[in-house]
Amino acid sequence: MQANRELFDHVMVPNYNPSEVIPVKGKGSRVWDQKGDEYIDFAGGIAVNCLGHCHPALVNALKDQGEKIWHLSNVMTNEPALRLAKKMTDATFADKVYFANSGAEANEAALKLARRFALDKHAQSKTQIIAFNKGFHGRTFFTVTVGGQAAYSDGFGPKPADIAHCDYNDLAAFEALISDNTCAVMMEPLQGEGGIISPEQGFMKAVRALCDKHNALLIFDEVQTGVGRTGDLYAYQGLGVTPDILTTAKALGGGFPIGAMITTTEIAQHLKIGTHGSTYGGNPLACAVAEAAFDTVNTPEVLENVKRKEQLFRDGLNAINEKFNVFSEVRGKGLLLGAVLNDDYAGRARDFLVASTKNGLMALVAGTNVVRFTPSLVIPDEDIKAGLARFELAVANVVNG
Repeated sequence: MQANRELFDHVMVPNYNPSEVIPVKGKGSRVWDQKGDEYIDFAGGIAVNCLGHCHPALVNALKDQGEKIWHLSNVMTNEPALRLAKKMTDATFADKVYFANSGAEANEAALKLARRFALDKHAQSKTQIIAFNKGFHGRTFFTVTVGGQAAYSDGFGPKPADIAHCDYNDLAAFEALISDNTCAVMMEPLQGEGGIISPEQGFMKAVRALCDKHNALLIFDEVQTGVGRTGDLYAYQGLGVTPDILTTAKALGGGFPIGAMITTTEIAQHLKIGTHGSTYGGNPLACAVAEAAFDTVNTPEVLENVKRKEQLFRDGLNAINEKFNVFSEVRGKGLLLGAVLNDDYAGRARDFLVASTKNGLMALVAGTNVVRFTPSLVIPDEDIKAGLARFELAVANVVNG
């Protein structure tokens, strides 16, 4: 049996439309497909492969744990989960950790906890959740409804109730929405899927202050920004604003599925025994790999280099733009960057994505107007330069038709 793109159409549910390219091998920031063609990876599995492909620390952790114990139900705990949880709480504001399998599950847990906390501590009427337009929080029905993109949540019947949205960075609109009936505010400290949109000066601190005023919990969705992506271990640490609950996934496992919700002891106690759970949450294999990823990323050398590598990307993208004049700006922070197309190329982000693939570069889009880059946090400088050279060829292809 030949595993090709045609087989996908025969056997897979058609909710994806993958490329014809089928990668079969990766090493560092380079990937090879079935034909042996090489690609430089600026996508990182959508901000997941924080240490590239087949990093020795992750491979060794997986092999080592794979010869010990693979799975236990949460009737028992396990050593990798406990070690990882201790390291996460030591490195953040949090006291307690809940492990899941994905960002969506971590966000689901956070939203359920916020509702339960409000009902236990305040009033039955305190159920409103506020989130932001263009936000993205996962694909469960609860999280996709909280996410501020109706295209993802429409068409599945009645939605979970008492969820309100306003525009990111619109403080006046947010202040008009929040009240004593608000139980939680969920937001990304930098919107990823919505177009790589950073918070404006003072916005996050004002949101934090209004949450405190109305006894609402502030939930930071750091599924995409977490584990070094912005140059801080978690983005909140570079903003001077501390949430009540934080969710993390994607880069947490460096490519192995894992998610987590972290919070304080006071809040965590409201998820009592039996109120929530996960069959695979805290899986020993996942936690062992995540511990290795966490240890590798959470060093001054790696985090400082993320900020330096950001400048290499910005310089390279600006040089390309000087030649071709296709971008209005480069947004983002660290190695979560978006090249925003100007009016002449509006709506054509996918054209740049397709051209990049043809020129041996794996990139992403964030909506129809932004080309997104989320490479390995330890991508070598020479791979950044080589990848940008390939992207320049892609831009030339689009511009010249």
